[in-house]
Amino acid sequence: MKKILYLATAALLFSACGGKEASVSDIIAQGDLESIRAKKTELSERQKAIEAELHQLDSVIATKNNDEKLPLVTTVTAKEAKFDHFLELQGNVMTKQNVLVYPEMSGTLQRVYVKEGQKVSAGQLLASIDDGGRSSQLSQLKTQAELSKTTFERRKRLWEQKIGSEIEYLSAKTNYEAAEASIKQAQSQLGKSTIRAPFAGIIDNVIKDQGTVVSPGPGSEVFRIVNLSDMYIEVDVPETYLGGITVGKEAKVYFPVLGDTVITKVRQTGNFINPSNRAFTVEIPVPNKKGNIKPNLTAKVNINDYTSNEAIVIPQSIISENAEGDQYVFIAELDGEKNEAVLKKSIIKTGKTQGIFIEVLSGINDGDYIIEEGARSVKDGQKVKILNDQTNEQ
Repeated sequence: MKKILYLATAALLFSACGGKEASVSDIIAQGDLESIRAKKTELSERQKAIEAELHQLDSVIATKNNDEKLPLVTTVTAKEAKFDHFLELQGNVMTKQNVLVYPEMSGTLQRVYVKEGQKVSAGQLLASIDDGGRSSQLSQLKTQAELSKTTFERRKRLWEQKIGSEIEYLSAKTNYEAAEASIKQAQSQLGKSTIRAPFAGIIDNVIKDQGTVVSPGPGSEVFRIVNLSDMYIEVDVPETYLGGITVGKEAKVYFPVLGDTVITKVRQTGNFINPSNRAFTVEIPVPNKKGNIKPNLTAKVNINDYTSNEAIVIPQSIISENAEGDQYVFIAELDGEKNEAVLKKSIIKTGKTQGIFIEVLSGINDGDYIIEEGARSVKDGQKVKILNDQTNEQ
C-alpha cells in the first residue's frame, strides 16, 4: 500500500511540474522561506487526500474479494474410548515375614551356624544354646523309660495269663506312661536350646555373637530373618473412595529410587474406617522377581477407582469458562468449503481428570470437531479456516 501511495504522490508532483505551478526545485532555488512552507503545506494536503482514496479502495477490494482472510485454527476429533481414572497415593513396602528371632531359654550362645546374607530354609538350625545338662537328663530318663517299658510288658503278659494282681499291672502301666511323658517333656525343653528358622528367607542381621549369654524377652533377639518373596504395600485410602476401590482393581506402583514401575492388583481392602484420618487400608502385593524391592521402600501408588468404556476425553487446555462459571468449548461445523467451518459454542459438563485430559459427560458428541489451537481468540458463530485437513480424518 505504501508503494502505491509513493507512486501516486510522485505522479501528482510530476503533473504539477508540467503545469503553470512552480516546481519544487524552482521554489527552493528562489530561496523564499514562505513560498517553501506554502508548497509543503499544499503537497501534504494532496497526500492526505490520496491516502483517504486508497483506504476506500482497500475496503471495497476486501468486501468483493472471495478469498477473505479467516482466523486459522486446529481441531481435535471427539471419539469414544475407554477412560481409566487412577487415585494417586503414597505408601511403604512391607512384608509379613520380617521378624526378630528370640531364644526360648537362658544360656550361653554356644554356636552360630549362619551368617548375614545367607539364605535359609524353614526349620533350618541357626544356632544352639548351652543346655545346662538337659541332654544328660534326657538320657537318664530314656534309660528309666526302657526299664519301665520292660516291666510293663512282663506284667501285661502275666495279667493276660491271669497271673499276678491287677494293681501290679496297673502300677507298671502308670510308671511306663509317666516315663514316656517325662521323656517328651525333657525333649521339649532340650529343643529350646536350638534356634531354628521360622520360615524360608534371608538372614538380614546376626545380632548376638557366639559366646553371648542370652535369655527370653526383649533385648535378647539373636537374628533378623526376612523373606522378600511376599512383599506388599499398605496404603490409607480416604473413605470417599470406598465404593470405587475394591479387590481386583488395577494398581500401578512406581518406585522413585529404583525408577521402576510394577503393574499389580488390589489384594485386600480393610473393613474398618480409622476415625483419626477417616481412611481404610488397602493391601497391594508387589512381585519381587529381581529381589531389589526392600521393606520400608517408598512407593507411589495409583489405584484404578473409575472406568468408563465409552467416554469422550479431551485436553483440559481447550476448555474455557464464562462469567457464570459454565465450562464451554467451540465445535467446528463444516460449511461445505474445504477446511472451512462455522463455530458453535457448546456448554459442557465434565467428570474426572487424568493428567492433562478430562472426561466430558455432556455437550460433545462422538465425531465432533473441537477447536484446539486458536480457541481463545474466536467467538460463537465465527467462520474459521481449519489447518489440519478434517476431510481426510472422516
